[in-house]
Formats: sequence, C-alpha cells, structure tokens
Amino acid sequence: MTLENVNLTGHFLIAMPALEDPFFAKSVMFICAHNEDGAMGVVINRPSDFSLKNLFKQINLNVEHSDNAIINQPIHVGGPVQPERGFVLHQVNTETADINQDEVSDWDSSIVINNDTALTTSKDILEAVANGTGPKKVLLALGYAGWNPGQLEAELAKNAWLSVKAESVHAQASLIYDVPSNQKMDVALGLLGLDFAKLSEWVGHA
Repeated sequence: MTLENVNLTGHFLIAMPALEDPFFAKSVMFICAHNEDGAMGVVINRPSDFSLKNLFKQINLNVEHSDNAIINQPIHVGGPVQPERGFVLHQVNTETADINQDEVSDWDSSIVINNDTALTTSKDILEAVANGTGPKKVLLALGYAGWNPGQLEAELAKNAWLSVKAESVHAQASLIYDVPSNQKMDVALGLLGLDFAKLSEWVGHA
C-alpha cells in the first residue's frame, strides 16, 4: 500500500526523532480524519495542569452529579490549531450512532471515527459529563493538529511519524483513555514491539 492511498483514520501516530517541529516531540497522536482534503488529529499524551472540573466551574456547570474519576482528569493540549476550542474524544453509544452517516445523534456536533470512537466539539457533551449522563470514557483536548492535502503523507515518507493501529477496540480505548499520559508513548510503541531507545535506529512505518 502506498502513502497516496492509505487512510490513517483511527490510527495512532508516534512522533519520531526525525520530526522537526518541537511542539510534537515525543507526542502520540490519534488521527480523527484522513482523506483527500488532508488530515486532523489530537495529541493524547500531553496533559495540562487544568482539569475538567476546573473547566466546568469556570463555565458554570454544576458538577454535583459528576463522575469524579472523569472530571478530575486533566485537559490535554491537543495541538496548535484552534487551541481555544475543545475537542472531546469519547466512546460511541452504538444505540444512537449512525456509523454509515458519520453522525452521533446524542450531540450537536460529532463525527464518528470508527465503531467505538467519536469526536465531539459541541458544549452539550460537556454538560452531559458534568451532570453524570455523558460518555463513561472521554478525553478533552484543547486544539488539534491539521495537515493539508498530501502533507501528512510527505511527513510519513520522511519518517517523521510512525503509524500504528490498535489490534482491537479494547486496546484502542485503553490507550486513549486509561493508560497514564506518561506511559502512552511506551504502550503505543509496544504495539509494534519497539521502545523509544530503538526509534532512532528504526525507519519506515507500519
């Protein structure tokens, strides 16, 4: 398969030592969309010091009925594009998701990434998380990473990124939501049988 026709939607990208942009050094990215118009993804291993609980209080959302395990999670730095905007990765409610139409009817503005994961940008999902009725697995990031048509393919050809797809829905969800941020690089590399020390010696892409 050539880089021209590969679709990395739902894959993880691991920043390689050859990546020149310091913003993405040692980052793990989840690709939310990849097509002829370009690509977009969210960094999943760069937590901030600001939690969901802090955010909810700032925007006057009542957290009395929230799941503490969720709202005490850190907000992540998702990328340099639109850093003032929230992007919520979350598990899909398969009863209300129309995978064929790329829509999740629970929320005002969502796209389905695959059978288990969606990306939502509307405030209603934050309101649901705050009152305890939202998805049980979420990762909130501020900003995203974007690529123009052909740009990501060019970076892959230069070994700036290593791509890997989780072997199962469970493994994908675990890496996004459950693995501590400082371990996500190691876990992602482990899917390929690699470790960070070997990255500078290993070239190519999965």
